[in-house]
Amino acid sequence: MLSLVVVVLATIATGFIVWANDKRHSKYGIALPAGVSAAVGTLSWIAFISAGLGYQPGATWIPWVLPIVLGTAAAAGVVVFLGRTRTRHDTAALTKALRL
Repeated sequence: MLSLVVVVLATIATGFIVWANDKRHSKYGIALPAGVSAAVGTLSWIAFISAGLGYQPGATWIPWVLPIVLGTAAAAGVVVFLGRTRTRHDTAALTKALRL
């Protein structure tokens, strides 16, 4: 259970780091990347533990490291997708409003 706590805290921290490094972070909230990262990290930890990949010789790192990596990658993917999409939609809405 301690490894789940570590995974959740680490993925939340990496989600905040992803948010801080994005140049379009004003387009979405600060909690979005942290939440996505924590959700993916927690679900992957549960999947790895349920599959029996944790706490075995040679596979101990899987429930500790891989969920953090997957959570960070998911947060980065959401930030890239949502940042581009929101910027495009905001620009189109502003253009439409200015043409009226």
